[in-house]
Amino acid sequence: MASGGVLRIARLRALIDHPGTGAGERAVAQRMLDRILHKSGTSARAGSVRRSYGARHDRGGRHADLARIVEMIRADLDFAQRFTVPGETAELELRSPIRDAPAGITYSVESPSYGRIVIGIEGVPLEWGWSCADGIETVAPALRELAAALADIMDSYNRDGPEIGKRFFGSVRVHDVTLVW
Repeated sequence: MASGGVLRIARLRALIDHPGTGAGERAVAQRMLDRILHKSGTSARAGSVRRSYGARHDRGGRHADLARIVEMIRADLDFAQRFTVPGETAELELRSPIRDAPAGITYSVESPSYGRIVIGIEGVPLEWGWSCADGIETVAPALRELAAALADIMDSYNRDGPEIGKRFFGSVRVHDVTLVW
């Protein structure tokens, strides 16, 4: 039996090659496929091996401004939420924290200042996103998993290394709590 990663790659390639796939959906599927194929975050570029580039670093162009990157992250989040429609014969059975999150959750992607991108998670139900033990409210594992998936998408557009600075500093927040820096 094939593993989940192999199935996801095959299904993304099928979606990209399908004649009924729209141009925008095809582009987002291609970016998701690129992210999976380059999950390690290292690049085969000539030069320093200490540099790391996200899988989508080159998608918007080497010198893409933050507004363009914010647009691409929004498109990726939109695609990840609607990757399948329940009940369709082509429905994937792979687990996706973004797709599996409660329907009332919304995301905002903003660049509040130069060199910074913030993904906000809004509309999180208390019973899903927070757990209470001994009177102390903590972030539930499902919300942490969702934040990590959002951070993976955001980081796929970033770069880092000792000779180069980060393209941007990103964080994932829910209300006043920063879940991922």
